[in-house]
Amino acid sequence: MSLIRAFRGLRPAAGNAGDIAAPPYDVLSSAEARARAAGKPWSFLHISKAEIDLPDDTDPYSPAVYAKAAENLERMLAAGVLRRDDRPCYYAYRLTMGEHVQTGIVAAASVADYDSNRIRKHEFTRPDKEDDRVRQIEALNAQTGPVLLAYPASATADALIDAIARGTPDADVTADDGIRHQIWVLDDAARIAAITQAFDAMNALYIADGHHRSAAASRVAAARHQQGRECSADSFLAVIFPHHQMKILDYNRVVKDLNGLEVPALLARLASAFKVEDSAGRVHPSRPGEFGMYLAGGWHKLTIKPELIPADPVASLDVSLLSNHLLAPLLGIADLRRDKRVDFVGGIRGLAELEKRVDSGEMAVAFALHATRMDQLMAVADSNNVMPPKSTWFEPKLADGLVSHILD
Repeated sequence: MSLIRAFRGLRPAAGNAGDIAAPPYDVLSSAEARARAAGKPWSFLHISKAEIDLPDDTDPYSPAVYAKAAENLERMLAAGVLRRDDRPCYYAYRLTMGEHVQTGIVAAASVADYDSNRIRKHEFTRPDKEDDRVRQIEALNAQTGPVLLAYPASATADALIDAIARGTPDADVTADDGIRHQIWVLDDAARIAAITQAFDAMNALYIADGHHRSAAASRVAAARHQQGRECSADSFLAVIFPHHQMKILDYNRVVKDLNGLEVPALLARLASAFKVEDSAGRVHPSRPGEFGMYLAGGWHKLTIKPELIPADPVASLDVSLLSNHLLAPLLGIADLRRDKRVDFVGGIRGLAELEKRVDSGEMAVAFALHATRMDQLMAVADSNNVMPPKSTWFEPKLADGLVSHILD
C-alpha cells in the first residue's frame, strides 16, 4: 500500500461548511461544546462531542454518547448537509492565522506504515484515550478527527499541493477564533497519481498532533483484519503539511508551590544551573536554553549553562532542561504526567495568563519556554524516542467536519 492514498471524502454540501465546521473534539470541554453548538443543529460538535445532546451529567465515555454520535451523523446524512464524493480525491487544506499561512493535503495515510514506524511518533499514548477513539470510530464507521502530520522538505510535493489550492475553494470558513480554513478538491487521476508518487518517495512522515487517533485507527484495522474484513480501515484520516510551514508555540509551566523553599533560597539555588537575571518586564525567551520565570510579582530571565546541554535529542529539549535542572531537583516535580502540582499553559494564551495564574494565588511560580522546533520533533521521532509531556502546542488547529473518512 502507498504511504498515502486518495479517498472518497465526506464533506459539507455546498453552502454548509460554515454551519458544520467545528473546533477539534479535544480542545473543548463538554460545557464549552454545548455552548458553542447552541442553536447550531448542523455543528459537527453534535458528532464529535455528542454528549452535548444528552443530559448534562452524562459521562462523555458512556455508550450512549457514541450511539448518539452515530445517530447525529445519520441525521446529517439524511438531511443532505453532508455528502460523500463519488470518486477518490485528495483535498488541499489551507490554514491562515494572521500573517501565518500553511497549505497541506488531506489524505488517507497508511496504517501499515504507522505500524512499521515510517509514520513516526514522538509521544506516549494513554489507553483510556485510545479506547475512546476506537469506540468513536466503530460507532460511526468513520474517522472524523484528522491526524496532523508533517512531511520533510519536498519541493515536488509542495508544488503539487500548491497547484490544487488555486481558484475558488470548495469550502471557505473563518472560525470564531479568526482562523481561516479553505478546502480545494482534486479528483484528476493523473495528478492524484503524481501526488501519491511524490509521497511514496519520502522516507517518513511525522505525527505532530493526533497520537491517540492514529493509535486507535491501528487498533481498529487490526481488529477488522482478525475478523477477515478487508476495508479502508487500513488507512487513517490525516492532514499533512510541509514541516517548514508548521507553527509550534511555546508550552509553558505553572507550579502550585515552591516545595518548601522561600523565594531567596530558590533564587540562590538556581545559580548552580542557570544564569539568573532580574527583568523589568515580561520575559519571552528569544532562543533555546533561555527561560522566563515569573515569581513573587516579578520576572527573571534564566539561561541554562551551556555545559549542561547534552547532545541527546530528548535531553537537549528546553522542556527537558527545565525539568531536569529545576522542576525535579528544586521543586520536587519528577513526573509531569501525574504530579498535580504542575499545570501547562499553551502559548496561544500569552504571558499574561502566566501572571494571572500566579497573581491569583493559584500558582506560586510560572515558567515561559522557547518553543520546540519541528527539526527537534523530527530528530526525536527519528531516534525512536518520545518527548516529555506537553512539549508542543501547534497553531493554528485543524477544524473537524470539513473532510471525514468513511470506512467501507
